[in-house]
Amino acid sequence: MFQASGDKDKDKKTKKKSGKAEESDASDSEKEEKSKKKKGKGKKKKRCPSPEIEFDNLEKFVMQPAPQGVTIKCRVTRDQRGMDKSLYPLYYLHLDNEKKIFLLAGRKRKKSTTSNYLISTDSTDLSRGGEKFIGKLSNLMGTKFTVFDNALNPDRALPDLSNARQELAGIIYETNVLGMKGPRRMTVIIPGMDKDNTRVPLRPRNGYDGLLLRHQNRRMENLIELHNKTPVWNEETSSHVLNFNGRVTQASIKNFQIVHNKDDYIVMQFGRIADDIFTLDYNYPLCAVQAFAIALSSFDGKIACE
Repeated sequence: MFQASGDKDKDKKTKKKSGKAEESDASDSEKEEKSKKKKGKGKKKKRCPSPEIEFDNLEKFVMQPAPQGVTIKCRVTRDQRGMDKSLYPLYYLHLDNEKKIFLLAGRKRKKSTTSNYLISTDSTDLSRGGEKFIGKLSNLMGTKFTVFDNALNPDRALPDLSNARQELAGIIYETNVLGMKGPRRMTVIIPGMDKDNTRVPLRPRNGYDGLLLRHQNRRMENLIELHNKTPVWNEETSSHVLNFNGRVTQASIKNFQIVHNKDDYIVMQFGRIADDIFTLDYNYPLCAVQAFAIALSSFDGKIACE
């Protein structure tokens, strides 16, 4: 369902591996109350950790799609201690297992006229010119974001664009139907996959040929359109319910699941477990950089979505 070239046999295998989400369980607010009641009455139920994942090259791993049939379970930590960090928090992505392996760091650029988040595989150097700079999240239109890799702007690239930057994702936040307090509505556009399960490179020559404009003009060749799963209203708890299978423990407007239209396959889920700690789980065809950038976009101030 993700392949741009339409390999039907592999598509069927993907569906069998992915499966559907289980029936909806307690809402985030319900879980929070249950957690409070259980304090002091035995051990808390631990969240299911990420499977053991080993890699030799961090830069390569964070750009590769998740293996089919494997959910990469991560944790996002927000550091906003101190005057500077309160305005420009640092965000860290680690594997959510015993080793807590560091993957990525992100931070909003200072003195920038637009919202730009730099992403690095170095937890201490988040500069644009840093050796470990691996991508960025750019917001030029308020509620619309584009994720780029670390290659060159097309204006400075070779004529054949072989060394030009790729667009990895487009993210669109829509105005809430239910008003300011309703759930967010998100659309995510990513490049399709070829028959070898490799991301189809998208290197726009200019700003008029990017993911967002192609989606706007419904030029969807080699593109995949994803949406956030619509929460179900629960009359008993007076809250919107999503099933995170125990991976999210606190209610938050930032909690979301990104799904494919077919079979409700969950490509990514993100949710709060503490004031500054969130779980982030992603599946094929997303890579860590794409998933982390989508999460970073949810922290940005969007009047129409808050």
